[in-house]
Amino acid sequence: MESIIIISTLCVLIIFLLMAGLPGKVLKWIGQACMKLVIGALFLFFLNAIGNQFGVFVPINFATSAISGFLGIPGVAALAMIQLWIL
Repeated sequence: MESIIIISTLCVLIIFLLMAGLPGKVLKWIGQACMKLVIGALFLFFLNAIGNQFGVFVPINFATSAISGFLGIPGVAALAMIQLWIL
């Protein structure tokens, strides 16, 4: 009986959010940010795969994925240079 209440509440909430429209823009921004984080993690994966031959390893975590995802290739290059020269 409790699962019926939970499912019906979620259905009502989804219908309300679809009618409101404003959360759609917020969800779009959140989706784009998540996509950039995934792309940044892929950039770092390829950097680690190729850079392993040259002694470059940048750990893949939230901060480095955010930097490489939002800044793109220059962000990945900056992380590699920081790894080589500072650390």
